[in-house]
Amino acid sequence: NLHTTATDHCTFCAEQKAAGKDDFTRIPNGCGGVEERMAVVWDAGVNSGMLTPSEFVKVSSTNAAQIFNMYPRKGVIAAGSDADIVLWDPQGTRTISAATQFAKGGFNVFEGRTVRGIPSTTIAAGKVVFHQGELTAVEGAGRYIERPAFAATTA
Repeated sequence: NLHTTATDHCTFCAEQKAAGKDDFTRIPNGCGGVEERMAVVWDAGVNSGMLTPSEFVKVSSTNAAQIFNMYPRKGVIAAGSDADIVLWDPQGTRTISAATQFAKGGFNVFEGRTVRGIPSTTIAAGKVVFHQGELTAVEGAGRYIERPAFAATTA
């Protein structure tokens, strides 16, 4: 039963990770993964029949927005919600590699894995930031989203 997915996306380089070669407690925690997370979950979940496409949306978006009290601003396509949308190509394929990733880490834990099901276009705040393999996001364009620590209660 998968409820949500996440990554700490700590892109330590190989040299930083090697700091723990003689003492694993010195290995920096985490690795890159946010760039590939959705494609890997689709490939392993939906393509295997373990998730439906609707369940994929829930575990990759809706449930996290609800957990972090950002729903319905995030996690749903609806009037008044932020226009953050990923257009998905369920037949598109990509072989994951550090050589072609946008992240600056020098390695990729999914290196060489070919996935079927990839984003074709990503829209953030109503602006296209990724389309057909081209990243057009503008550095610094993101914004902090206030959210309550606890969900609103109704009387």
